[in-house]
Amino acid sequence: MAPPTNWYRHPNALVESDQIGAGTRVWAFAHILPGAKIGENCNICDGVFVEGKAVVGDRVTVKCGVQLWDGVELEDDVFVGPNATFTNDRFPRSREYPEAFLKTVVRQGASIGANATILPGLTIGKRAMVGAGAVVTKDVPANAVVVGNPATICSYVDVPKAEAPAAGGARQGVPPSSVPGVALRALPLHGDLRGELSVGEFEKDVPFAPKRYFLVFGVANARVRGEHAHRVCHQFLICARGECSVLADNGTHRQEFRLDHPRLGLHLPPLVWGVQYKFSADAVLLVFASHLYDPADYIRDYDEFLAAVAGKHP
Repeated sequence: MAPPTNWYRHPNALVESDQIGAGTRVWAFAHILPGAKIGENCNICDGVFVEGKAVVGDRVTVKCGVQLWDGVELEDDVFVGPNATFTNDRFPRSREYPEAFLKTVVRQGASIGANATILPGLTIGKRAMVGAGAVVTKDVPANAVVVGNPATICSYVDVPKAEAPAAGGARQGVPPSSVPGVALRALPLHGDLRGELSVGEFEKDVPFAPKRYFLVFGVANARVRGEHAHRVCHQFLICARGECSVLADNGTHRQEFRLDHPRLGLHLPPLVWGVQYKFSADAVLLVFASHLYDPADYIRDYDEFLAAVAGKHP
């Protein structure tokens, strides 16, 4: 093979593919098989192995000791930490090969921490962050931060830290929202020797007249609820018992709200991606909805959600 003219190959690297993008650097002892596609301005570090059907986008960094097998696709601006492990066969046997290897996709801007293991056939969402040593067994949503074995969501990127509860659990004020249309409201609270009472009036404290309600309870702390947006339906969330966190994301801004007292209610308007997680063991989440249940009103794919938001605000 002729020496590269617009990308760099270390003298001790073995590059058998002719599909290497301009500005890419391939360092010592890396081995890239024929057919592999490497984009522009990538950094392929020492000891990286790339099989012939792997695909790497532009501006990707692959640190030392990583193997990219057939079926692995890294989109633009992905970072893969040292010794992270990808797999492409759920039931591997020596000298037994599946008809097709499972496809694993790491979406644009996501990061994989050192020594993380990614099981086959998964998608790591845009700008997600996989912690060092995590074992990823399920798809990771866009912008989520996952850690542990098996990996679970612990937070989301670019989200202001959730407010800590004030003494006694009820805040005197509520944090302002950075997500247009989303509002955390302190509902009226009355108390005497008989106990406490929180009350809300529909179309006043709750900014719509609900058509239905539902309760979410018995959720293990590691589980995540929601992960969707609505096209027309408004929601109003109250954690009637225990506590949980709610992520609100309008495609441009996102913020985490902690519901830790029955007097706190969160209004999620249409075209806001909502996620509920960090449930306490005793949490009971009450949700009022402005419309009857309609499967067509749900947007469950984050890219589809972003497209819907862009269509509303061209």
